[in-house]
Amino acid sequence: MRTVAVVGASLAGLSVARSLRKQGYDGRLVVIGAERHRPYDRPPLSKEFLAGEIDETALTLEAEGEDLGAEWVLGATAVGLDLADRSVRLADGRSVRADGIVVATGAAARTLPGSDGLAGVHVLRTVDDAIALREDLARGGRLVVIGGGFIGAEVASTAYALGLEVTVVEVAPTPLAGPLGAAMGGVVSSLHLDHGVGLLCGVGVRGLIGGLGAPPGGSRGSVEAVLLEDGRSLPADVVVVGVGARPCVEWLEGSGIALENGVRCDADGSTNVPGVVAVGDCAAWYDPAAGAHRRVEHWTGARERPAAAVAALLSGGTATPEPLRPPYFWSDQYGVRIQFAGYAAGADSVTVEEGAAADRSFLAVYRSAGRPVAVLGMNQPRLFTRWRKQLAQHHTSPARSAP
Repeated sequence: MRTVAVVGASLAGLSVARSLRKQGYDGRLVVIGAERHRPYDRPPLSKEFLAGEIDETALTLEAEGEDLGAEWVLGATAVGLDLADRSVRLADGRSVRADGIVVATGAAARTLPGSDGLAGVHVLRTVDDAIALREDLARGGRLVVIGGGFIGAEVASTAYALGLEVTVVEVAPTPLAGPLGAAMGGVVSSLHLDHGVGLLCGVGVRGLIGGLGAPPGGSRGSVEAVLLEDGRSLPADVVVVGVGARPCVEWLEGSGIALENGVRCDADGSTNVPGVVAVGDCAAWYDPAAGAHRRVEHWTGARERPAAAVAALLSGGTATPEPLRPPYFWSDQYGVRIQFAGYAAGADSVTVEEGAAADRSFLAVYRSAGRPVAVLGMNQPRLFTRWRKQLAQHHTSPARSAP
């Protein structure tokens, strides 16, 4: 294998490049990124960076003096993959041929239909998104966050600390019920109410109101309100749309790579095509503990899983994969550290083992038929770390591929 192309230059792509060199690959390495930036850390974008507490230099993921001997092709979007000649086609007409290909194109924030061109409306996925949103938040006023997930909640928390009037709108009856379950989702989302942030649940958004007085032929003007499905209107100077993300895999359509809510992979990141693996937010790895293919859109997955994918790539799929660790993520909201590992969906019970939910300092364990399958901590980092290790011991060792 003389050339490996990594398509995607964020944390997952950088982790792949590091793993390739660590595992002895000394051939040509090309890293392709749609953004113009070198790899940077995304979790601070909704917190410290958005608040203006750190600058772009603090987001850098590469260590000082780190040299992976890679060719960086940045600001170049992949638009196609030709397996016949093993080439990645770029939007500017160039192509990169490679013996091994790693798909690490991540995910893109979903947008709200009809919001294009309306000033004051934002998504938050990239550093450029965060810079634009930070500028609008600095003016103060009223912020409406559409979507009560973790990104929306973190933005709401940051904006509250900056002094804005904040309202969160969530279409589900309980925010965070998907990842945490209804009971614990309700506890965590109560942080908004604890701090006087408006929380409207069980109501959808019909559209955005704005653009009155915009010049003919110019921009659509600025957002002025969010119109809800029940007819209510929420005045807004800034709107953040946090309604999830879609895997960036459209460039692989028609290539022969199996797609199913992302790139369908075995438990080591291998795809249905030899010499092609996938990692990060765009990759749906098979997890035998869950009995399903799942995309894990978390920082730890993008950092840890590339080593297994690289081993599979370099060995031609003969390497024995390490057991997958339970998915883990954390969130900082209103001064509270929230940590979660495992799968809440597989639980038939959840019990508070330490502390009290009312104090916003507790540890809860999710179980299925008496076996721990997930753990949630609020301001319990030490106890959570111990339970996370125990949880990993109960996680099923991976089979190579799905049945």
